[in-house]
Amino acid sequence: MDVNFNPDKQHTLGSSVSISGTGLHTGVLVDMTLKPAHPGFGIQFQRIDLPNQPVIKADCDLVTDTSRGTTLQVGDAKVSTIEHLLAALVGMGVDNVLVELNGPEIPIMDGSSMPFIELIEEVGVVEQDATKAWYSIDENIYHYDEEKRVEMVAMPAMDYQITTLIDFNSPVLGTQYAQLKSMRDFKNDIAPCRTFSFLHELEMLLEHNLIKGGDINNAIVIVDKPVTQQEMDRLAKAFNREKIEVKSEGYLNNLELRFPNEPARHKLLDVVGDLALIGYPIKGRIIANRPGHSTNVAFAQKIKQYIKKNKHVKDVPVYNPNMPPVYGLDYIEKTLPHRFPFLLVDKIIELTDNTIVGIKNVTFNEWFFQGHFPGNPVMPGVLQIEALAQTGGILCINAMPEGKYDTYFLKIDNCKFKQMVRPGDTMILKMELAAPIRRGICEMKGTVYVGGKLATEALLVAQVVRRNG
Repeated sequence: MDVNFNPDKQHTLGSSVSISGTGLHTGVLVDMTLKPAHPGFGIQFQRIDLPNQPVIKADCDLVTDTSRGTTLQVGDAKVSTIEHLLAALVGMGVDNVLVELNGPEIPIMDGSSMPFIELIEEVGVVEQDATKAWYSIDENIYHYDEEKRVEMVAMPAMDYQITTLIDFNSPVLGTQYAQLKSMRDFKNDIAPCRTFSFLHELEMLLEHNLIKGGDINNAIVIVDKPVTQQEMDRLAKAFNREKIEVKSEGYLNNLELRFPNEPARHKLLDVVGDLALIGYPIKGRIIANRPGHSTNVAFAQKIKQYIKKNKHVKDVPVYNPNMPPVYGLDYIEKTLPHRFPFLLVDKIIELTDNTIVGIKNVTFNEWFFQGHFPGNPVMPGVLQIEALAQTGGILCINAMPEGKYDTYFLKIDNCKFKQMVRPGDTMILKMELAAPIRRGICEMKGTVYVGGKLATEALLVAQVVRRNG
């Protein structure tokens, strides 16, 4: 991160950038392209080699396997070994990116996050005109796994800090410890640290044909038992070497250590990557004792549930007019084809991949009050629905790849008006996706709040259409 990096703004990439490499476990050569994305888009993966090119969100609730890295899955579409790339994106402060892949696994490269950091630096990180909403951990959140002897805790802190401790009962590794006091140090202190494996695990994986990468010079191999010459010869073949040997401290000589405690630092790297799946940027101090992918993901799910439960004690969005908006009028006019007097959204104050909250200040000199119950001004219900529709349009367009789009509403259901909207009211317009967007069809639940009370609600279905020209 450069010195001018503003952590309270959202960031994306300067342009698209690509890399190719082999998946460690599948052995499949994969082309990967990182593409800039709108604010609120988050990190999403797209399998462009599959029918309908499915998109998979970086979300701890979509994790289906943690046995050898972290795997996300939606339907039959999978993307595995995502943690090193996610750690690089978090470490560089990238909030919004679409990761296009033509295979099932992120390339392993050298087993660290550094190749991905270098890739991001090629195109640069760009500040977006949108506020980044941090979630501060305000009480201790614990996670224990007695069977695996793992302890994890998230504690209140002013910054995002992580400490990891590892202890494998190995005479070679001993007990190791690593610490990250600020994400600004991630690139130099954590990103270069490569994955590691014990020799007995490696032999088991080779026997079961589970490491198909061919040349596997991307992992530190820890040798904690005597090795026969026959095993050495087999390893030399796997590593594409004439000869392989064990160094005195018990590491295979396939590579040099970058730090004395590189394994503990790599475990910290994995924690950064797996906790990116919470889906909210957090401020807090994480202490992880003997972490692994399964417990990291379980901990991410626990933190995500805690945040969702406490984000709004009640479901009414909170509006603080002194806070800068996520989007102001300039961006809204760039996104929507509407203009005065028919533009009915003043600003956007919250935006995620499935929820948006907009604001409409209703003034006495609105054009519709002249003819709608003059002397007893009431905002027409159809225009309240139109204001919701415009807010939802921004949510739908934001979820699309780069380009110009319009939204056309196909259906309105279960529309109810609970209280009148009058001059001087501030309408809080909330739209939530009721289902994932498929083939450009968006189903949304819309609610209007005035004075902390529900005024209007409806279910809306829209279609997103790419604009010509």
